[in-house]
Amino acid sequence: MPQRTVILGGGITGLGVGVASGAAVFEARQDPGGICSSYYMRPGSHLRMAIEPKDGEAYRFEIGGGHWIFGGDPAVLGYIQTLTPMRRYTRESAVYLPGLDRLLAYPIQYALRDLPTDIAKKALAEMRKPAGPVVTMEDWLREHFGETLGALFFTPFHQLYTAGLYSRIAPQDAYKSPIDPERAKQGADAANAAVGYNSSYLYPIEGLDSLARALAQGCRVTYGKAARAIDLENRSVAFEDGSVAAYDRLVSTLPLNQTLAMAGLSVAAEADPHSSVLVLNIGARKGKRCPMHHWIYVPESRSGFHRIGIYSNVDAHFTPRSRQADTSHASLYVERSFPGSEQPSETEILAYSAAVVRELRDWGYIEEPEVVDSTWIDVAYTWSLPGSRWRELALAALAAQDVIMVGRYARWTFQGIADSLRDGLAVGAILRASAD
Repeated sequence: MPQRTVILGGGITGLGVGVASGAAVFEARQDPGGICSSYYMRPGSHLRMAIEPKDGEAYRFEIGGGHWIFGGDPAVLGYIQTLTPMRRYTRESAVYLPGLDRLLAYPIQYALRDLPTDIAKKALAEMRKPAGPVVTMEDWLREHFGETLGALFFTPFHQLYTAGLYSRIAPQDAYKSPIDPERAKQGADAANAAVGYNSSYLYPIEGLDSLARALAQGCRVTYGKAARAIDLENRSVAFEDGSVAAYDRLVSTLPLNQTLAMAGLSVAAEADPHSSVLVLNIGARKGKRCPMHHWIYVPESRSGFHRIGIYSNVDAHFTPRSRQADTSHASLYVERSFPGSEQPSETEILAYSAAVVRELRDWGYIEEPEVVDSTWIDVAYTWSLPGSRWRELALAALAAQDVIMVGRYARWTFQGIADSLRDGLAVGAILRASAD
């Protein structure tokens, strides 16, 4: 008798498992892709559309903010391009310092020529190899970049980005803040070439939703199935709608902390934290000072956001068709982090949205908006405490119960869309092979 495999989560990873294994995928939302999917809104409307309208008169947004396909195994990238046509872009990103009203190239440590000379000299002199102990992310930033760049950017930005966790969590994802003294010296005199893990990236011409839908067409996906509990003894999953699915093998792409709780398991270690993100998507007429960058890192803002992305600077197709030729309008996203799962109320979100619009208008980035829409990502960024074994123990506890965890959030690590799809396809292929 063939084994019944149940896959929880119809994001990119879960769809990859489903495509390769042929097993059933259960997705909480009504559309595939999870947080890596597009949606569309007409000017002046509050209605989200999963598919672009035929007349093209809608803003394109992403559920989780800008999701671009960087890095990745060539074979996986080639496979993605068989599913939906792609276009490659060279990253254009910046750092905006409101206190100095300066827009600097990213990363800031390689763009010191954009700073006042005295600040640039101090910053360059302070960049060094760590002289003291490095236990937390705060230590790592201070020991590498020094007090000047720390006060100017790294400390306040990471305070916002991690929702205050940077002083408690271990250093991680160091490649996001590259350090090369020679490049820093060059950047004090001249422009540096784009560097980093996402210096170039791919994006589907027809929107990220086109990739999710193409993957879903090769799967058996049931929508509107939010998992509520996992019965390890009876090998079944209970869903919020009251239904139950029995399994012989369970694959979860849901966040590790959530899967552990649904299975009623605990481990002898303090749980590693996460931060949540409120993404505010905005469609508006461009302001006179709207930057041309794809995204901008912000170390301070009245509203508390830490990043602004301008989708339409990546591609004009993020704006309504009638506005694309004159580039008069912009499609943007604004990210603000919160301590894990501390979701603001609807009233608070409305007040915050109004504050963001005022601030962006004051900066000259936008004029009166046509669309303002928010999405909440409960587990957006995952972190580890210094010396923590929680992730290792949690994965082992679930594996001992034949629960296979796969994907970025399931394994509590950072990776992009291409690597998440690769992992899903690999696990799906193994499941299929083991069932034959």
